[in-house]
Amino acid sequence: MKYLLNVKNLNSEFVREIQAESKTRILHCYQCGKCSAGCPIANEMEYKPNQIIRMIQLGMEESVLKANTMWLCASCITCTVRCPREIDIAEIMDVLRRYAFKRGIFPAAVADIPVFNRIFLRNIKLFGRLYELGLIGFFNLLTGNPFKDVLLGPKMFFKGKINLIPERIKNASEIKDIFKRSAEIEHSD
Repeated sequence: MKYLLNVKNLNSEFVREIQAESKTRILHCYQCGKCSAGCPIANEMEYKPNQIIRMIQLGMEESVLKANTMWLCASCITCTVRCPREIDIAEIMDVLRRYAFKRGIFPAAVADIPVFNRIFLRNIKLFGRLYELGLIGFFNLLTGNPFKDVLLGPKMFFKGKINLIPERIKNASEIKDIFKRSAEIEHSD
């Protein structure tokens, strides 16, 4: 990847938005690479965490948002803890995911993430906790692979790893209130 570095080419608005949303000082990164060296998933990422930070600094919005990096990030915060400049890289990855999600930008390799996210949140809203069988079943159905895990299901059931009937928490109404407040906040922005 070759880029002509010129102040006129920088998308400083992108830098400001990500920096404001993440409440961290992206421009203070001096590329020591400790974040990438400690990241357990860095080898699977299109760009390592320090490369994504540099790309943000350079205002490379399109390249950053089309990368798989933020979608593969496990939010383990190893990068954040290792950063000598105290930059919250894990939070930046979360912000980038939300930023891309709002714009409908997903790399082909992770195009099913919005479907998974919707099913996951619906499970939490309905039952107050995750119903694994429902998550797996609906995800496979909606992504066009209804029989994908059909042989794995019985094995997991007989080992007590999944329940056929979802468990509910005692105060499920509190969870629904959280979702309601979250929706109100989102619509007020």
